[in-house]
Amino acid sequence: MPRIPEAEIERLKNEVSVQCLVEAAGVEIKRAGKDWLGRCPFHDDAEASLVVTPAKNLWHCFGCQIGGGPIDWVMKSRGVSFRHAVELLKADPSSAASAAAPGAAKRSSVRVLPAPVVLDADDQALVNQTLDYYHQRLQQSPEALAYLQARGLVHPELVATFKLGVADRTLGLRLPDKSRKAGADIRARLQKIGLIRDSGHEHFNGSLVIPVFDEGGNVVEVYGRKVRDDLRPGTPKHLYLPGPHRGVFNRAALTASREIILCEALIDALTFWCAGYRNVTAAYGVEGFTDEMLAAFKTHGTQRVLIAYDRDDAGERAAEKLAQRLMAEGIECWRIQFPKGMDANEYAQKMQPADKALGLLIRKAQWMGNGAAPDGPVVDIHTVPVRPKPVPPSLAAEAEAAAPTTPEPTQASPLPEAPKADTPAEQNDTDL
Repeated sequence: MPRIPEAEIERLKNEVSVQCLVEAAGVEIKRAGKDWLGRCPFHDDAEASLVVTPAKNLWHCFGCQIGGGPIDWVMKSRGVSFRHAVELLKADPSSAASAAAPGAAKRSSVRVLPAPVVLDADDQALVNQTLDYYHQRLQQSPEALAYLQARGLVHPELVATFKLGVADRTLGLRLPDKSRKAGADIRARLQKIGLIRDSGHEHFNGSLVIPVFDEGGNVVEVYGRKVRDDLRPGTPKHLYLPGPHRGVFNRAALTASREIILCEALIDALTFWCAGYRNVTAAYGVEGFTDEMLAAFKTHGTQRVLIAYDRDDAGERAAEKLAQRLMAEGIECWRIQFPKGMDANEYAQKMQPADKALGLLIRKAQWMGNGAAPDGPVVDIHTVPVRPKPVPPSLAAEAEAAAPTTPEPTQASPLPEAPKADTPAEQNDTDL
C-alpha cells in the first residue's frame, strides 16, 4: 500500500503546534518555566500530570506514561489510527483537535473527514465518485507520482486526460464508521460493486488506478497496478473489477483514426500515448480482447490494427490468434515487434527518444496476413512539448517560410491547443 511520505510526517510534527491542539481540546494549561502543565484528559487526573514542551513540540503524561507529538495527541484524543490522524491534520489541524473527556482513548466511530461519495447515490454514481476521489488523491501521493515517473509516463496532460488515480487506503477513513448503519450500508454496496473486499479493505489498495469509460463518461472498468514491488509472495500486481471486462480504453482513438495500435496492457497504451501516438487502445491482457472491443472496431470503421503485444511466448500466441479473428472481419493486422522478452513500456524506456524508437518499430511492423502485404502502417504522431522553447520572431518567420507544407496530423484523442510539428514524423535506423 502507498506509505505516508516521511517528509509529510515530519512536516506535521514540526508545523502543527501540540500546545494549540491541547488547548483546543479544552485542557487548561499553565506555564511552568519552559513547559506548560495541566490535568491530563486521558485519566482521572487530580494533579497536573500533563506536561507540554513547546520548544520540542512534545507532550507527556506522567500518570498515563504516554506522550509524543501532534499526531500522537490526535490518535489518543480522537481514538483513531495513525493514518487517520495524519489525514485529519492534513485536512484541518483545528478540526483535528477535539474536546477530550477523561479516558478518551476509545476508538471513535464519528467521522470528521467529509465522505467522497453521496451515500444514497446509485451504484454507477458510487463508482464514478470513488474514482474521482482516487484521481484527486494522486497529486497528493509522491509514491504514485514517482511510479509514473519511473515508468516514463510523464506527459503533462496524461493524468487529467485519463483521470489516473491512486487507492491510498484513505477512502475508508472518510466513510461513516462500519459500526453505524450508514457506514455498514455504504460498505456493503461498495463491496457488491467490487471496490471493497470481504475483509473490508479497498480492492485496489496500493495501486495506481486507470479507469475505463463508456461513451457516456461512466466508469465501467478499472485497472489497478501495484506501485510497490516489495510485496508479500503471491500478492497480485495487476487488478481489475470483479466480473467480465467491460469498456474500450481511449475510445476516442477509434473515432479519430482508422489505424489503431492495440497493446496488451493499459500501461503500454499510455506509453505510446505519451510518445505522441494517440491512436492507441489496449486489451485486458493476452486473452483480454473482448467482443465489445471488436464491435467498437467495426462500428468505427477500423481498417488496420497494429498489434503491440509483449514479445514473449504468450504475447506471440495471443497476437497470432487475435490477428486471425480480426482479419476474418476484414481488418488488416500488422505485428509490432519489440526485442525478445520486451513490452512497449520497457522498450520505450531503454530506447530514447521514445517517439522515434516506437515510430521505427511501427514502420517496420510485419504483415500478418497471407499474400502480398498492402501499404505499410502510417506513423501518426501528435506530440505536445512540455516546455516549448521560445523562438525569436525573425527566426520564426524564416522557419515558417522554409517549412514544407504537411497535412494536419490526426488526433486519436482530444487535446488542448498545442504547437504543430514542422515536419512529418519519419524515422529510420540511423535515428536511433
